[in-house]
Amino acid sequence: MSDMRFEAPATVDAAVALLAGAKGITRILAGGTDVMVQLHADMVEPELLVDIKRIPDLHGIKKEAGGWRIGAAVSGMQMMDHKEFAKAWPGVIDGVKLIGSMQVKGRATVAGNLCNASPAADSVPSLLASGAIVSIAGPNGKREAPAAQIATAPGKTSLAKGEFITSIFIPDAPPHTGSAYLRFTPRTEMDIAVVGVAVSLTLDNAGKCTAATMSLGAVAATALMVEDAAKALVGSTVDAAALDRLAAAASAACRPIDDKRGTKEFRIKVAGVLARRVAAIALERAKGN
Repeated sequence: MSDMRFEAPATVDAAVALLAGAKGITRILAGGTDVMVQLHADMVEPELLVDIKRIPDLHGIKKEAGGWRIGAAVSGMQMMDHKEFAKAWPGVIDGVKLIGSMQVKGRATVAGNLCNASPAADSVPSLLASGAIVSIAGPNGKREAPAAQIATAPGKTSLAKGEFITSIFIPDAPPHTGSAYLRFTPRTEMDIAVVGVAVSLTLDNAGKCTAATMSLGAVAATALMVEDAAKALVGSTVDAAALDRLAAAASAACRPIDDKRGTKEFRIKVAGVLARRVAAIALERAKGN
């Protein structure tokens, strides 16, 4: 590996200046659970590695008007240990819990999971289903974007040179909202998803679904939002017929590849099966709110 410069700035502006000024490949180190593996395997040779963990503004899970703000340096374990957030968005926590081992979750960040742009990332479908918005700092100032617009292809993001995510904002869920995430893997522990499904749904006082979102992971080049999921559930009591429609919408949205972990046909079938199960969990959680 050629010479690599390591910097640990104390402010967002200093990090932006370092990233924007670099001529070659740059990488952000938040948890490092993806970047360090890529460095070790010689998959990438960055000119500059910028550690953002020493920037105080990027830490903490804060309740704000209208939702929750999660700093880009917040680890998965910190999210899991935050009782109020975990109660508000159990579906997001379902995904975070599946990121590697306990040791990995102690380092890994959801912002890093999003920016690594793996189609099979476990925390991403729930972020998308929650309506998460990311805050981005860069040479042209600050901007916001839906989490759904960050990954553009495996390993590629929409972030421009010098830009990085500083926080993730997850809106408050309306009353009687339930969220959930499940994945299918060949092994029970520390595997990556062959299919992942996240569902969020809201009920009215009569038990009818008034809003719903579904996101799929590992069945296309990026995590997908499935617009037809809302149509499948809204107006129903999330009964068997609605779950049939939801399963059909999930399978129809899949654009998977064949690989050693599963065929296209298998992934399409499993997406429908998981969609039913996840919606059933979300429904029970919505009734319990």
